[in-house]
Amino acid sequence: MKLKDILSGNFNAAEWERKGYELPKFNIEQVREKTRKEPTWVHFGGGNIFRAFPAAMLNDALNKGQYDRGVIVAETFDYEVIDKAYAPYDNLSLLVSLKGNGTVEKKVIASVTEALKADYQFQDWQRLCDIFRNPSLQQISFTITEKGYGYNEQDLSRGLQPVFALGKVTALLYERYQAGRLPLTVQSMDNCSHNGDRVKAGVLAYAERWVNDGLVPAGFADYVRNKALVTFPWSMIDKITPRPHQKVKELLAADGFEDNEYIETEKHTFTAPFVNAEETQYLVIEDDYTNGRPPLDLGGALYTTRETVDKVETMKVTTCLNPLHTAMSIYGCMLGYTLISAEMQDADIRSFIQKIGYIEAMPVVTDPGVLNPYEFIGAVINKRLPNPFMPDAPQRIAMDTSQKLPIRFGETIKKYIARGLDMSNLQLIPLVLAGYARYLKGVQDDLTPFEPSPDPMLAELQQIVAPLEVGKPEQDYSCLHQLFSRRDVFGLDLYAAGLGEQIEGMVRELFAGKGAVRATLHKYVSQR
Repeated sequence: MKLKDILSGNFNAAEWERKGYELPKFNIEQVREKTRKEPTWVHFGGGNIFRAFPAAMLNDALNKGQYDRGVIVAETFDYEVIDKAYAPYDNLSLLVSLKGNGTVEKKVIASVTEALKADYQFQDWQRLCDIFRNPSLQQISFTITEKGYGYNEQDLSRGLQPVFALGKVTALLYERYQAGRLPLTVQSMDNCSHNGDRVKAGVLAYAERWVNDGLVPAGFADYVRNKALVTFPWSMIDKITPRPHQKVKELLAADGFEDNEYIETEKHTFTAPFVNAEETQYLVIEDDYTNGRPPLDLGGALYTTRETVDKVETMKVTTCLNPLHTAMSIYGCMLGYTLISAEMQDADIRSFIQKIGYIEAMPVVTDPGVLNPYEFIGAVINKRLPNPFMPDAPQRIAMDTSQKLPIRFGETIKKYIARGLDMSNLQLIPLVLAGYARYLKGVQDDLTPFEPSPDPMLAELQQIVAPLEVGKPEQDYSCLHQLFSRRDVFGLDLYAAGLGEQIEGMVRELFAGKGAVRATLHKYVSQR
């Protein structure tokens, strides 16, 4: 059983279906031909989350027979993804949804009609230019991670052949401008706050620079700013999609599915012909389109107002998911866990994150209306995180923690202050922040070393806590003031917020010696 068989005359559909594989219910070749002539959607970023979520949603819409065009994927960074994960499999992939009840759903995703390399050195660039000149194009979207939205002076000065993703997108928008100022929606689907504004800022930086340098007419920047022609909606996306896992590889091999090899590119992208992901997913999008849109609502997307998107995103990243992830990743690394699902069998950790969400963070949550906060967090704690078939690790979640703390915890503390709420209600959130100081030492609770996850500020913050030693509770902790007053790390000065001394006391307990992390965690969780 191979994906390429599906488009060949040797395909045995009955065998696939007998083994539980859901096959496309639409004519793949007809959809590809229609999309080639009249494309409606180009997506930048061909990684696992795209195939497991947006492409799968479109696949569902196509299966319902209520749409007739697919999505064209364009890769701006790691071109091996196109060569190794798309081209050999006729742009088909397999989505393996791992459910908490132990069942597995296997679905062939055939909504991707073309896979292109978004760079001037490849012939694909001309194809992208042609697509952007086509009046039928309705939206372009992104899952290139927040880092993909960066730009710098060097790239801005390259003219119309930039290297960074948003520079390339701006060059393609210039093609659309030249074709008659055609309307388009530029839709971020990345997991970052107010993501549409991040894209807009980058695109405008290039457009305005090119205008100032005399490379393009002034009208081009006006076109990008014209909300009647080009929009940059916000969205909130949520679906856990770890890198391909050995369990899934073995499961597929047992079925006789042969496209189960791992792919690691030179740029260290980890992918495969299959994608393993959790079943739960949310995509909430601001409904602000200038030229129509693909019907992703048929696949479960929620289209709503910008204000509602903001409320949903705030609910998720400051209360119902992201803070819980970070809390259990910090303590999971120190307690020697390598699986999130295993952590959820730990009574202290489970109670820790449950009480952070329901008791400490929930008082400042605004109900967005389209998703209930209590139901959302209930699904996280009772269904998503305990899923033993989801091979997600605290070490992955702990990446870039210094960049996450201001939003995931700092915003909640700020709201307590702004609303005049009782700060004594905060006990476990301070424990998370105290745990971060102990985590930076790279010493597990059994006193064996571990490697903290990659983080742009790791070395700098480790230097601050370098004077501290695990096993010396009575040592000088004055260095902590330098750490916990950092607004860039925590979103505010924790001493000015009235929490600094409380957190310092918790740090002393965590540094007491072997077993101190467990003892301190159990103590404070039990007190709530």
